[in-house]
Amino acid sequence: MLIERKQWIRGGSTTRFALVFLGTTALVIMAWVAARGIRQGSASHGRAATSATASPMTFSRLLSMSTSEMKQVEIGVMNLVCAADLAGSEVIDMPAALAELDRMARQVKTETEKHYRRFQINPQEFNSSETYFRLLCLVTVLQQDFGVGYSPDRARPSDGAIEPNETFFADSRGIFLHGLLGAERTGTCASLPVLYVAVGRRLGYPLKLVAAKNHLFARWDDGRERLNIEATTQGLTTFDDDYYRRWPFPMTPEEERTERYLTSLGPAEELSVFLSLRAQCLLAAGRWDEALFSQEQVCRLAPHSASQREILHRVRSQVKQQTQKEQKNQTAMNL
Repeated sequence: MLIERKQWIRGGSTTRFALVFLGTTALVIMAWVAARGIRQGSASHGRAATSATASPMTFSRLLSMSTSEMKQVEIGVMNLVCAADLAGSEVIDMPAALAELDRMARQVKTETEKHYRRFQINPQEFNSSETYFRLLCLVTVLQQDFGVGYSPDRARPSDGAIEPNETFFADSRGIFLHGLLGAERTGTCASLPVLYVAVGRRLGYPLKLVAAKNHLFARWDDGRERLNIEATTQGLTTFDDDYYRRWPFPMTPEEERTERYLTSLGPAEELSVFLSLRAQCLLAAGRWDEALFSQEQVCRLAPHSASQREILHRVRSQVKQQTQKEQKNQTAMNL
């Protein structure tokens, strides 16, 4: 497949796009390093996480969990639960979605094993890195065999205009996993790294979500080798942390420290990101009270984040203005 009828798809020479979400909102992350070996490529990690959520997961149940309980929730489940009842996700078939993630992982595993001998014979072809080889297999299978990629309607050159939040978040299929698991197979920097992590963890890969300023990417970190994965380009593209200090928006050292950019997300922080995305989708739909509740949960999970508190303040102001407007309209109707 990858060798006989395809080419390895490596990034670096492709046109890169600034793929922005949350407008000028900063995402919040905290460090979490999972101590797992990976050279055996075991799929037990993904199965264990999925089995812990065998009973139907609900939004209220997810929010009531402790941090230790969240560790047992598979990232795909967490993401899709946060997408429930949004515009574009009125009906999500959770079993079918998880089965598709499993199918993707099986295909990646098959092709990785099929071509592992090539890595052994000529490791220099893969930067003398088994990690790079495995990630190249993952990216190639997801992009070529399953057709996943960045939504062409959302792509813009780095110097292009930023899409307004009301437009960007109007359809949750571009924001959450289900847009990549359905017929269109397209997403954004909000969802593509989540797909890479969800599939990779099923193979036992030590993949994390990481945030730069207004951007998400994935990271392999097994304690021995660390490799950032830019999920929004064609092919496997890797950048060091310094790149993300400048792109897609430059961050100050103070922002990097206080918002904990460029460190890996733990389960509670993953949930806080998904909730912040949910809040923005709800705001775009004019569902003020629901957006306020979601943003309050973000701040509960990430109390250190000044940017998220600022968003909460703005949402509360919007809700207050909307309530006052409705009260005035009601008063006028009663006259």
